[in-house]
Amino acid sequence: MDYSAKIDESLQRLHDEGRYRTFIDIERRKGAFPHAIWRKPDGSEQEITVWCGNDYLGMGQHPHVLEAMHDALHATGAGSGGTRNISGTTVYHKALEAELADLHGKEAALIFTSAYIANDATLSTLPLLFPGLTILSDELNHASMIQGIRHGNCAKKIWRHNDVAHLRELLEELDKDAPKLIAFESIYSMDGDFGPIEEVLDLAEEFGALTYIDEVHAVGMYGAHGAGVAERDGLMDRIDIINGTLGKAYGVHGGYIATSAKMADAIRSYAPGFIFTTSLPPAVAAGAAASVKHLKTDPHLRELQQTHARILKDRLKAMGLPITDHGSHIVPVHVGDPVKCKMLSDLLLENYGIYVQPINFPTVPRGTERLRFTPSPVHGPEEMDKLVHAMDDLWSQCALNRAELTG
Repeated sequence: MDYSAKIDESLQRLHDEGRYRTFIDIERRKGAFPHAIWRKPDGSEQEITVWCGNDYLGMGQHPHVLEAMHDALHATGAGSGGTRNISGTTVYHKALEAELADLHGKEAALIFTSAYIANDATLSTLPLLFPGLTILSDELNHASMIQGIRHGNCAKKIWRHNDVAHLRELLEELDKDAPKLIAFESIYSMDGDFGPIEEVLDLAEEFGALTYIDEVHAVGMYGAHGAGVAERDGLMDRIDIINGTLGKAYGVHGGYIATSAKMADAIRSYAPGFIFTTSLPPAVAAGAAASVKHLKTDPHLRELQQTHARILKDRLKAMGLPITDHGSHIVPVHVGDPVKCKMLSDLLLENYGIYVQPINFPTVPRGTERLRFTPSPVHGPEEMDKLVHAMDDLWSQCALNRAELTG
């Protein structure tokens, strides 16, 4: 077997399909967000504006967050020293979990090294706790949820995206006394549409199912205290397990679940993804706790972010660009071709200093390739004007049709 040739073939397929992913070297500078420096392969530098970051509110550079991280770093050093069960549970980890439990109105929270790991570890562990469990998963759930369900080796049923009638049909096929769990998201990040939370919860209560919601793209962004869409809609108390991230709107790193004390205890006791992983550095936990605490009482940033997202959508739609607008903070512009999507991304970066990554298969289905813009509170009028004019110039240059989608 010529292993090197097989690797070459695999990589060439990605190039041929126009979906080979490239990294650009970004140097973020404190206080300059959303501006950054692009270090080019030839060693030169160019100032760019980042339009695809998930630090939705710029909290990664907030003074309260940085101060908390500096204090913890000077007090404790760099790493945590081990897994949570050995020596990696510190006062900073406990404080963060208390802050998150309070945020979601739950008895307990459990932090992981990422929201991906939180989803994978939790969903794969639940079948151990509930033998015979069937998980009913929305077809557009995140890869981490799909992976967790697969790793759980339990029965599963996939319901059509946001189709509660189909979910009901699947529930009716199951033994009413058998354990079941419905897994879905509050905001689906590629189109920016909302999950039908209340309708799902009604079905769960009717059929005796547990509920698991991923609020990764909503925590910090929605609700009076930033707890997510379920808080905004007054539904948090009806959800059994809430998954969230500390690496997007909170601007730091890590993931978590918020749930009952008993459920959290069981997951921490059984989940390999929790048991065998070194815990977050204390400085990271301290910064995340400061970010969560700050956004609980300061809605200004998320209100301004929503305003900027609405303005950008309206301006792009006014030019006839194919925008899908479900009323969330996510701004997807559909291109529908991986090569042209990459071309647009490259031209925006090289000619205009605008950085937005192309979103291609397998992140989205083939034929739905897109650019996904994430405006922040500090993407001001000048940055927005530059982006809108660049998209207007390049759309025709790349031979793309102008056809508005309001989907």
